[in-house]
Amino acid sequence: MRADRGASVFLLAAAAIAATATLSLHASTSKFFQTATQVDFLKGEVTSLSIDSQGRLTLGPATELVYETSAPFLWALIPGSDGSLFVGTGNEGKVFRVDPQGKGTLFFDAPELEVHALAPAPNGGLYVAASPDGRIYKVDRDGKESVFFDPDDKYIWSLAVDSSGNLFAGTGEKGLIYKITPEGRGSKFYETKATHVTSLTFEQSGDLLVGTGTPGRVLRVDTSGKGFVLLDSPYDEIRSIRPGPRGLVYVAALNGRGSTGGSPSGGSEIVTAAPAADASRPLTPSVSVEVTSFAVVDTGAATQSASPTSARDARRGAKGAVYRISPDGLWDQLWESRDDAPYDLAFTADGAVMVGTGNKGKIYQLSGEPVQATLVARGAAQQITSFYKDSRGRTYYATANPGKLFRLTEERATRGTYESEPRDAQLVSTWGSLSWRGVSGGGNQIEVSTRSGNTETPDETWSAWSSPYKSAEGSAIVSPKARYLQFRAVLTGKGDGPSLTSITAAYLQRNIRPQVRSITVHPPGIVFQKPFGTGEPDLAGFDDQTTPDRKLASAAMSGQSSGSPALGRRTFQKGLETLIWKADDENDDELVYDVLYRREDETTWRVLRRAMKESILVWDTTTVPNGTYFVRVVASDTPSNPAGTALAGELDSVALEIDNTAPAIVVQGVRFVNNRTTITFDVKDDHSAISRVEFSIDGQQWRGIFPTDGVADSKNEHYEIVVDGELGDLGVALRASDVMNNVANGHVDRPGRR
Repeated sequence: MRADRGASVFLLAAAAIAATATLSLHASTSKFFQTATQVDFLKGEVTSLSIDSQGRLTLGPATELVYETSAPFLWALIPGSDGSLFVGTGNEGKVFRVDPQGKGTLFFDAPELEVHALAPAPNGGLYVAASPDGRIYKVDRDGKESVFFDPDDKYIWSLAVDSSGNLFAGTGEKGLIYKITPEGRGSKFYETKATHVTSLTFEQSGDLLVGTGTPGRVLRVDTSGKGFVLLDSPYDEIRSIRPGPRGLVYVAALNGRGSTGGSPSGGSEIVTAAPAADASRPLTPSVSVEVTSFAVVDTGAATQSASPTSARDARRGAKGAVYRISPDGLWDQLWESRDDAPYDLAFTADGAVMVGTGNKGKIYQLSGEPVQATLVARGAAQQITSFYKDSRGRTYYATANPGKLFRLTEERATRGTYESEPRDAQLVSTWGSLSWRGVSGGGNQIEVSTRSGNTETPDETWSAWSSPYKSAEGSAIVSPKARYLQFRAVLTGKGDGPSLTSITAAYLQRNIRPQVRSITVHPPGIVFQKPFGTGEPDLAGFDDQTTPDRKLASAAMSGQSSGSPALGRRTFQKGLETLIWKADDENDDELVYDVLYRREDETTWRVLRRAMKESILVWDTTTVPNGTYFVRVVASDTPSNPAGTALAGELDSVALEIDNTAPAIVVQGVRFVNNRTTITFDVKDDHSAISRVEFSIDGQQWRGIFPTDGVADSKNEHYEIVVDGELGDLGVALRASDVMNNVANGHVDRPGRR
């Protein structure tokens, strides 16, 4: 069936409103979790499901377990001449042979810990590259072994055989390529100038394609040993090179931070009992005999560089990418991921590219133009390390953590499961309705269940999965009230099966008391002009009212819906006091504010303003007597909650001095003695301290003067001015200011002579 999305949303909203009417501790605005895009669905976990670029979940290809090893890593996978498969393993240094019926046997056990590369040898034999202390073994079809080539290099990462039977080996830590004849005589063929040679393969022309690590480059080396860089990627390592249809070459590149211990870039840590390796060396498994166990630990993305202009720096946060190189040497990037590191590539019958990734074992398919990515399957391991496609078109893939061999079948699975990531309501919430959209019927079925808990990661404290909900149009969620919700979808069917395109869950947060975070008291007289109009015309007769549309328009124009208001140009106006506060509400409720005040010697709060919508108030302090005051701001979420359910939070300001009276200037005396005039006077204020006193003689420039005790810090200060000669006809002008910017003026006339 196909659910009607409009009806679903209506039912969700109706259910949320109905719940609010009976729950006095919940905010009235319902919120929604929705999963409806590929990005959304990829955050969850899938089993036997595919996710296409349009965000549709469908039954994916069925996956069969072919062979399970005891090794944690399978690094290499190649076919044998009799239809069997050979797999090279890590931490055990073993090679297993898996016959067409899936029966596996130990084929070769190397003294070294890692088998990173395999290549076919004459007469059904096998070349085995083992590391550390890199060595190549030749093992015949009966399992008889011999050392074929033993260079000085520590690692042998890659092998390739040309049409003449010569073996080429890519090494590290010197980035050399060796050419070894069928008789085992080796010589240096090419020096890459990189640290590691991570991938080798031949083109039909006979040229050698080379992938390197540190830096991650692709080179073409001709038969004479002349190299040419085809791709200088911003990534640490070229993990795989696969020639594709029409002469195209496809490349998987990754950053070390997205790789495993089998990678020369070695960004993910291999945990051993041995001492840590030198920082300049790749973090591959140690050969210490103290080793007890190995595990791959994903350390996340590398730190992003501060320079946005460098392509290499810009890719620091990405795990990897897939490139396509044309026969003429032009290349383009097909795919990039910040979450999944590509390890190997393969091709479908119609030419689409399959990408095996880690560290969540996802297999993507890249197709179309422009290229779109589809999650085809999820392996039961952390990394998909290698692909092989047999003559019947069946795709095999090897994995790491754990080391297993799987096969994708051509049939779809009959059952697939999707589990969302835990969705965070931020607060303990009441769940509303759950709805989904999809296509089912004809024997196909979609079942959706939920569970909830109060820990970020689901554990034994979470509720059990609910029974499947009956109606796609909307069913009340039965999981207990909690902070986190997770939903699970199970798709069953045959043929194309059902498809799921979206899941929506409504929730209602518990109402949390608003908080007033701060109150800023600006200096007396400091006010701010409005920066600009909101663009919303004033309506006659509509004062102190609004509508939801006008609220949204006003918020969009001002660029803010709550918090501190935008302030314009600063100016001064005596007698005014500007108060600005910050408040928030965890429910994102709309807030209104009451502003109260009291004098220091009073206990009763008086109302200054009621139900303010803005968080700024200019108080005309000339309406109250001088004194010390406190202001209280009360924030209420009344506009967003029904009557009787709203909550309020409050905060008191620091002490606020109000003084609108100028100080008094009292002249004590004027004396003219020895051709000098001395003026003594007092400056007094009934509330505030004196801050500045100045004088001007005969209309000249104002000059400051300090009190006789040297510091202006009290309400009563004594001053003395001594002037050479006698005063002029204009006398002396005096000016005194208190700390509240009140100004008094006085004048001293010319006295008579003695």
